[in-house]
Amino acid sequence: MKRLLQRVRPPWRRPRRLVLVLTALVVLSGAAGAWLLLRDDAPAAAASSTATVATQTFKETVTASGTVAAATTADLSFPVSGTVTDVFVEPGDQVRKGQKLAAIDDTVLQAELAAAESSLDAAQTAQSEHLSDGSSDEQTAADEAAVVAAESSLAQAEEAAADAVLRSTTAGTVTAVGLEVDDTVGSTGGAGGNTDTSDTSTGTITVVSTGRFVVEASVASGDVEKVSNGLQAEVTVSGIDGTVYGTVQEVGLVAETDSNGAAVFPVTIAITDARDDLFAGTSADLSVIVSQRADVLAVDSRAVQNDGDMTYVDKVTDAATGASTRTEIEIGEANGMATEVISGLVAGDVVVVPGFTGPGGGGGNQELQERMQQRMEQGGQMPPGGFIQGPGGGQ
Repeated sequence: MKRLLQRVRPPWRRPRRLVLVLTALVVLSGAAGAWLLLRDDAPAAAASSTATVATQTFKETVTASGTVAAATTADLSFPVSGTVTDVFVEPGDQVRKGQKLAAIDDTVLQAELAAAESSLDAAQTAQSEHLSDGSSDEQTAADEAAVVAAESSLAQAEEAAADAVLRSTTAGTVTAVGLEVDDTVGSTGGAGGNTDTSDTSTGTITVVSTGRFVVEASVASGDVEKVSNGLQAEVTVSGIDGTVYGTVQEVGLVAETDSNGAAVFPVTIAITDARDDLFAGTSADLSVIVSQRADVLAVDSRAVQNDGDMTYVDKVTDAATGASTRTEIEIGEANGMATEVISGLVAGDVVVVPGFTGPGGGGGNQELQERMQQRMEQGGQMPPGGFIQGPGGGQ
């Protein structure tokens, strides 16, 4: 019975607990309401800064993306048919221009060469005999034609015999060897490889230039007219610190389509820097400098403000106190985060760069403000609607 009484709570204790809970809710609601009423709704402003007017170079560029490639890639194969007797290189070997890469059995080619030499000797002998016998004009013309034909056949036979040895057409690195000893290569046919089709294997050896690279890129159709051979390009290669320099080597005349279906034109940039840290297949972003002006007086674009038709900056007049005065200026072109000053300022003047103001409510995010200002200073763009000019920025 005692345990049963302990399990049964006195009924007057339940309303008391309920009252405590309701009281706590009322207190919390009041605190939240007070915070909403008393919070600082004023926009959170980052402190203004200053910038010095100075001269700089204004550049107009055309940008594109592409891929680094070897300046020269040679896929070499035998122009005559035969059985491979020697392969002199393997992947990774460095080769000179003209160096032997492989050879085929030239027994047949040498026999054809000997026959061509004999034919030429016979033609020349016949021509001499006919001339000694006082040959007619028709016979003389026929003999001359026979000699010319024999000389042409000999030249072809000599070329075919020379082609029995495959040589590199460029200095560089062997990247692939697609043939082995006893392989049958080339096309079927006689001397000179002047034949039709082939059912034999046609293995190749690939040699790429070493230390010389290009960037294969595509330029939008709207920009291609600005790009011409010889213009300087600044290249940012993935994984490499610093700028790599090059020049426009070739601008394609036939449009292509990119992955979005837009018309683009192929452009080749020859890397002019001597570098050992470039690799074929690496992605790259490039800026082709299509025009530039040096010694342009410029001011930080964030310092430029407008009041009706008036364009002005707040020029610092007392560095100690930070006092400034509104100064009307005439501006020209914009270049990145800088604006050309036509008149109203001189090099060395210091102007006020207004801070940025974010949305109110509890003081805003000061860290975010500072990061955004840093981003703007580095050439970034203002997020649409994210920030507005604060006090001092539009007076």
